[in-house]
Amino acid sequence: MIRIEGFTKRFGELEAVRDLSLHVPEGVIFGLIGPNGAGKTTTFRFLATLLKPTSGRAFINGVDVVKNYAQVRRLIGYMPDEIGVYEGMRVSEYLDFFAAAYGIPLRKRPGLIKDVLDLLDLTVKRDDFVEGLSRGMRQRLALAKTLLHDPKALILDEPASGLDPRARLEIKELLKELRRMGKTIIISSHILTELADLCDHIGILERGRLLAAGPMDEIRKTIRQHRVIEITLASAQEGWADFLGAEPNVLSWEVSGTVARVDYAGAEESLVDFHRALIERGLPVLWMREIETDLEEVFLRVTKGEVA
Repeated sequence: MIRIEGFTKRFGELEAVRDLSLHVPEGVIFGLIGPNGAGKTTTFRFLATLLKPTSGRAFINGVDVVKNYAQVRRLIGYMPDEIGVYEGMRVSEYLDFFAAAYGIPLRKRPGLIKDVLDLLDLTVKRDDFVEGLSRGMRQRLALAKTLLHDPKALILDEPASGLDPRARLEIKELLKELRRMGKTIIISSHILTELADLCDHIGILERGRLLAAGPMDEIRKTIRQHRVIEITLASAQEGWADFLGAEPNVLSWEVSGTVARVDYAGAEESLVDFHRALIERGLPVLWMREIETDLEEVFLRVTKGEVA
């Protein structure tokens, strides 16, 4: 759906993005992560046809972003990190203004506006003035505006920035619903916890360079070659660290009171035997569970160059 090939952008002596190539499959949520200044916004402005590249090209649904920018604008919905509002406008008027800007015929606008208000749970706010909305409601309104022309792809730059925890959760649920509706979404954030349980694919950008990209599960497997198993006992037991160390599939272990984390090299089937051995040893096992690699660990190890 979204393909970038060799994108480079320089501002004078500053190279904001260097030779970025990226593919976002159709119907996924792709998270572009990186610290402030990594080049995320520059990349998004390029995709949104607002910035010409120094070199490189990009395609949205097969349409060239530079050569056919007018057609691309009909395919995308772009939500920048800074939201512009117009004082003195009510919510419904604001949406009608943008519907007109998208070229939507007058007779179709009331139905479309109602649909996006319903989808974004903004119906009760339709007659409120835009400047009186909370930050979270403004974000919802910006997303509603972005959806008016039913774009195939959404380009969302820090959509949860500045929101309280409840509003961030609400935005995440909205994005999941849009994915279920078939939208392709590329989203940026420097707050990793916002994207951890949201994205199917991720790309890690630092100082204008793409360090890693791909399905979340594949990148996790690259980062961590073995399982990490957490074992919790009902009570502390002397000598159980020695027992863990004697197990052939345990590569390393760390014990703290009643909890141990082990780097386990065995296959999933062998975990049954490992659990049975713990019980036979007389250890009061409450539970065992596999610890997934979190997005913060992925980011830190990739940016430190620990992954080829």
